[in-house]
Amino acid sequence: MAEATPRSVLVTGGNKGIGLAIARRFLAAGDLVTVTYRSEAPAGDEGFLSVRCDVTDAQEVDQAFKEAEAAHGPVTVLVANAGTSQDRLLVRMSEADFTSVIDTNLTGAFRVARRAVRGMLRERHGRIVLISSTAALHGHPGQTNYAAAKAGLVGFARSLTQELGPRDITCNVVAPGLIETDMTRALTEEQRKELLRQTPAGRPAHPEEVADAVAFLAGAGSVRGAVIPVDGGAGLGH
Repeated sequence: MAEATPRSVLVTGGNKGIGLAIARRFLAAGDLVTVTYRSEAPAGDEGFLSVRCDVTDAQEVDQAFKEAEAAHGPVTVLVANAGTSQDRLLVRMSEADFTSVIDTNLTGAFRVARRAVRGMLRERHGRIVLISSTAALHGHPGQTNYAAAKAGLVGFARSLTQELGPRDITCNVVAPGLIETDMTRALTEEQRKELLRQTPAGRPAHPEEVADAVAFLAGAGSVRGAVIPVDGGAGLGH
């Protein structure tokens, strides 16, 4: 539901896939939305502000927030969605493969959250949602870097929740599983069948279903430090 006053929302990595679905969800609710992208701007006129930003660069993060604030006012909803992967078995993984994924997926979330919290403290209100992965909860071969980064987001969110204490600023995590995106459509038929076999829902989730979970957390003031899987039940027992 749209709030009486539109919120200033910033979604990192909002140019495609899950991030784009999240941005569209907030826009449909009447919010003022800024999306960041690293190399490929959103196609067409979506109705939101698009800002180039590499989350591994603190100066670019600061500039993205300045542009969002100038256009829409103080950012009170942050969705840290920007991410990358470099999947390799550990014995073949270089240090650069590991650190680059950590820098984008975990330290990148730290950079945008740190910048967002400054304004949220002044506003005495804020909602932070970090996009993790079910790989953080049960791991996956070839993804030690990715899983470590995404698991780190859980500890980050829960520690930040305790830091913020009674302030009206929340931090929560959404952990998508198999989602119908360009990346999952590139899986082999055998890989897809195995993943679906592990999924009680029997189908991948849609990006819009991840967006629903994010929208809920952006309006839920008493939900703090939570991890919400959107995986069709694949993570049961983890």
